Amino acid sequence: MAEISLQEALQQFLLKSKMKEKVQALEIKDVWEELMGKTIASYTDNIQLINQQLVITTHIAALKNELVFQKEKIRNRVNERFNYHAVKEVVIR
Repeated sequence: MAEISLQEALQQFLLKSKMKEKVQALEIKDVWEELMGKTIASYTDNIQLINQQLVITTHIAALKNELVFQKEKIRNRVNERFNYHAVKEVVIR
């Protein structure tokens, strides 16, 4: 029997479980400032991952407008950062 690390076992479990998107959303939240910058991160109210849609919520109208123009860039940055295609679409609310 092959031995695997605890980290590998957890990753395999999460990939097959229903908690996968929740864990991915938490990972995205953890690096959001690094990906998008301090200003955008400070005005982002919430980030969710629902059925491969990254839902970004902010109450700042100007930021919503800016994020709408950056949807493709956001999707690419997140997917590149995690080396898998967790995000197919970005939704701004």
